[in-house]
Amino acid sequence: MTTTEPDTARPLRKDAARNRAALVAAGRAVFAERGLDASLDDVAHRAGVGVGTAYRHFSNKYELVSAIFTEAVDEVITEAEKAAAAEDAWAGLLRFIDTVAGAQSADRGLREVMMGVPHTDDFAEQIHDRITAPLQTLVVRAKEQGTLRPEAEVSDVGMVVTMLCNVADLTGDVAPDLWRRYQPMLLDGLRPGGSELPVPPIDDALLRQAMAAYKQGMRRACEVPDGASGVPGRTLGHSSRRARRRAASPSVHP
Repeated sequence: MTTTEPDTARPLRKDAARNRAALVAAGRAVFAERGLDASLDDVAHRAGVGVGTAYRHFSNKYELVSAIFTEAVDEVITEAEKAAAAEDAWAGLLRFIDTVAGAQSADRGLREVMMGVPHTDDFAEQIHDRITAPLQTLVVRAKEQGTLRPEAEVSDVGMVVTMLCNVADLTGDVAPDLWRRYQPMLLDGLRPGGSELPVPPIDDALLRQAMAAYKQGMRRACEVPDGASGVPGRTLGHSSRRARRRAASPSVHP
């Protein structure tokens, strides 16, 4: 993901600053609803500005994504750090899962950013490493306090959040809070004394491999050959992109 450096020598004119703020606000709403396969044209339309105006502020949609989500990613990592420092590690884990699953369930764009979909591999690795470190501390402390089952690992926490987000993705338009029904069911499975787990957890290397494959599938779902839509380099329409993204998703829906 690329970012733009602020021009400190030439502040934006009032109308330009208004347009940029409108694009950021519209981008936040559009990406939350439709994910990162929404185009900069879509954002410009929502903001009520011309497409040319949008491209004067952001050379591509990923510059806008960076402007919107850098702070949001930092907030997720801060939540992990706060959870790791909680006196009661299980309470910290509950707060982290509730906060992060809630944020990602309500914001498809944030969920895809956390999966590393729009980033370079290096940037995605940085997100993964930054959030894994405090969660590892949290998992170790919860085990020491006897509130987390001994065989649970950091990857299990991530999978719980992913499963809750998939429920929200499937039912968000008709029952946006349904994921909360399954939250205690999944969390009960992390408690000591539960049923025997039939397979071991996924290790970190395989998890990174799975995330990379998922990211590639998401990217392919947004691509068409030059000229296939009548416009060189144009991405698919929203409904077609969504269908192809569903096909590429690792989630299995009935």
